[in-house]
Amino acid sequence: MSDQMRLPLHFDIRELAGSVGDFGTILPLVLAVAAVSHLNTGYILLFFSIWFIISGLYYHLPIPVEPMKVIAVIAIAEGLNGGEIAAAGLIMGILFLILSFGNWMGVLENYIPKSVIRGVQLGLALILLRTSGTFAIGDPYFFLAGVGIVVLFYIFARWKDLPDLSALILIVIALGVGIALHGMPGLSFLPPPELVIPGIPDIVTALSVVVVPQALLTLTNAILATALLSADLFSQGVPSKRLSRTIGLMNLTSVPFGGFPMCHGAGGLAGQYRFGARTGGANIYAGIILLVIAAFFAGPAVLNLISYGFYGALLVFVALELARHAVKSDSLVVTALIGGLSLLSSITVAFFIGLAVVYLIPCIREKWKGKAAE
Repeated sequence: MSDQMRLPLHFDIRELAGSVGDFGTILPLVLAVAAVSHLNTGYILLFFSIWFIISGLYYHLPIPVEPMKVIAVIAIAEGLNGGEIAAAGLIMGILFLILSFGNWMGVLENYIPKSVIRGVQLGLALILLRTSGTFAIGDPYFFLAGVGIVVLFYIFARWKDLPDLSALILIVIALGVGIALHGMPGLSFLPPPELVIPGIPDIVTALSVVVVPQALLTLTNAILATALLSADLFSQGVPSKRLSRTIGLMNLTSVPFGGFPMCHGAGGLAGQYRFGARTGGANIYAGIILLVIAAFFAGPAVLNLISYGFYGALLVFVALELARHAVKSDSLVVTALIGGLSLLSSITVAFFIGLAVVYLIPCIREKWKGKAAE
């Protein structure tokens, strides 16, 4: 998108409401990774803050900044240490910075059908719903309360023709409930940063465990699906090579100083848009909120005030928004197949099976036509 065609930045109440639309995805992952891998929550949030603001100013659209989900999930499940996480982030940064130059992304877009990309979107929506269900089981009362709040304010906004502030109101109510139950958390300031330099064993572990599945998910969901969804939502979408470039830069400049590997994401874009974000102003609001948390409440206490049931409620509506766009496919069979396999196995497996189906079916049809002609 050229500078002349950029949307002006808005800072109204809608943008503020949309700014927290992806927090239900970001905050639970950040908390869990920091607890398991003994990372500094403050520095993770600080770099999220910086890159939210940079992305808002650069794109003038609510292009989200999210943790790399495969790295986060494996770090939580396997207990990866800070060096291994840093190694994975640096490798991803180098890879996607390289892919942002030349016509690499154009070639990949030509060979990865839209039905496959839509399938990844659908798979992510289903995974988010499953995650939401996990939160709901652990905290059903706050989950149901959160869903009720979002639905109530959505109906009220439609009835009165007002902006949908349900996500913002939900976060405020969740914080209020947390303070009432646990008290106001004390101030906790950031310590001096420490340079994280991964060793050879860290690099080997990262390459063998997380790099391949994360690279595929980043390519399909964080870049191609986000580019496609931005074209669905706005008059002109964001080119995939620009998304690849900012992903490369954000990781190379953040991970060595305590940041967590970051990317963009179709789910985050759907979530921010669903709750009112229309310009990069929402990103700047999100960055300021995270900056305040990182600078003055660096410990996990403030984030733990919000019940996971409330996060689960947000994820439901983010997933529904993402699924709504995922069904805009030129082959619903392929998209549904990939979505279902993503839920049952993994996005990586589903991606390759989807590609195989798309490219093998025409070959099989041609052979059957040839045999019929004989």
